Amino acid sequence: MVCWALRRAAQVRVHLARKASGVCRGPEHQASGARPAAPEPATRGALGALGGTVELLGKSYPQDGYSNLSRKVLSRVGRNLHNRPHHPLWLIKERVKQHFYAQYVGRSGTPLFSVYDDLSPVVTTWQNFDSLLVPADHPSRKKGDSYYLNATHMLRAHTSAHQWDLLRTGLDAFLVVGDVYRRDQIDAQHHPVFHQLEAVRLFSRHQLFAGVKDGENLQLFEQSSRSAHKQETHTLEATKLVEFDLKQTLTRLMTHLFGDGLDIRWVDCYFPFTHPSFEMEINFHGEWLEILGCGVMEQRLVNSAGAEDQIGWAFGLGLERLAMVLYDIPDIRLFWSEDERFLKQFCVQDINQKVKFQPLSKYPAVINDISFWLPRENYTENDFYDLVRTIGGDLVEKVDLIDKFEHPNREDVFEMMRGKPETDMEWSWTRSCPAALEERCVQRCGSPLGRRRVCRRRRAWTVRVTWHRALGPPGHPHRRLCSQPRRHPFFSPPRQCNHSLHAN
Repeated sequence: MVCWALRRAAQVRVHLARKASGVCRGPEHQASGARPAAPEPATRGALGALGGTVELLGKSYPQDGYSNLSRKVLSRVGRNLHNRPHHPLWLIKERVKQHFYAQYVGRSGTPLFSVYDDLSPVVTTWQNFDSLLVPADHPSRKKGDSYYLNATHMLRAHTSAHQWDLLRTGLDAFLVVGDVYRRDQIDAQHHPVFHQLEAVRLFSRHQLFAGVKDGENLQLFEQSSRSAHKQETHTLEATKLVEFDLKQTLTRLMTHLFGDGLDIRWVDCYFPFTHPSFEMEINFHGEWLEILGCGVMEQRLVNSAGAEDQIGWAFGLGLERLAMVLYDIPDIRLFWSEDERFLKQFCVQDINQKVKFQPLSKYPAVINDISFWLPRENYTENDFYDLVRTIGGDLVEKVDLIDKFEHPNREDVFEMMRGKPETDMEWSWTRSCPAALEERCVQRCGSPLGRRRVCRRRRAWTVRVTWHRALGPPGHPHRRLCSQPRRHPFFSPPRQCNHSLHAN
């Protein structure tokens, strides 16, 4: 089957080359002789040639070999869904704030925890990695995992990027909420932009041991060896008390969000900036779900920020994960919807009011397979995911790699990915609509990913893309779509669609 597909690819390569851009141009454009649309940005997200600049949040950043931002991701910067009143992410943030304000009060009667929810998502690589003790060879530093403006600036991969700066100002208890950016797979649970809530609390010797019998004789620090249970500079007593306070804090928070009777378990894990570290899982509707990561802060981090006489904990949770569980939202893309049918469901008088999401669509997904060649060098799956998101936007729900082929003589590779086109969640379509977008992906994967002439390409993938059908409001420009069954252009010459589609 694969070999037959490769032979067919050779037969249609000339036709595909002639179809670059304008795959789905409507009849009116064909008749008028309009010029083809200008080529879109490179697959790797470069918005211009090396030496150019990226304008973001009122500042200019020079581009270099590290620049890998796509227009789709840049369009999300500044949206700040967590600050949009009555958005589900705003509801989660406000509920967490309400809990911390009520449960933790300082001596003067003011909230113990300060909240920062409008910090810029643009940080330096030192803030995102080095300040948090992330090793130089850690996978998260790779261009395939993070979004870089250039070699020194990037979009934060976690809200922990602000931890060191806030500690440096003298704060010892704070929450940070914001959007974070990671290159990731395409499915209903992952999106390149999501939102995190970070919490940090430090304790002095007096604060930690107050109320403990013979606490005046206990110490925070010692010089010993590191073990699975503590750091080399912490006493076992101090570590256990900090760990106990952390777990009690999180248990009370989850009880506030989910109600009493919640089953919780702690799983040991690893983070570069905490030790010991844990993941918190809850049993929700009979299924164990990972909710957040946490741990005792690395003392080297605390010391470098100027708090040498304190010890503390930190945790970080994803707002989308909590909202999807609490409100029964099935797809992470829905948080970016502007459809009033979605947003009005969360316009409640009381932020603690129970809400159950009502689906906008009852139609099944459309699943198609795409086969294409790709280069071996400097290519990752996340490069292709960015390409799909740039062209297909939030219409693509899932993409799976389902087959791979490598030529035994030329070291060619043919890979098959299975993509589940995501439902737009807001309007209905037929198979011909995803066909048009898939053709654009096939044609464009060469230029940005270094595609050479067909006879010289060495690798190929087949992806399965899942496009969701969704019922949309009357008059939506994509409601009326051609309904003839489609055949993929890789296996047969692509036909003209009777409508115009443009990349997001």
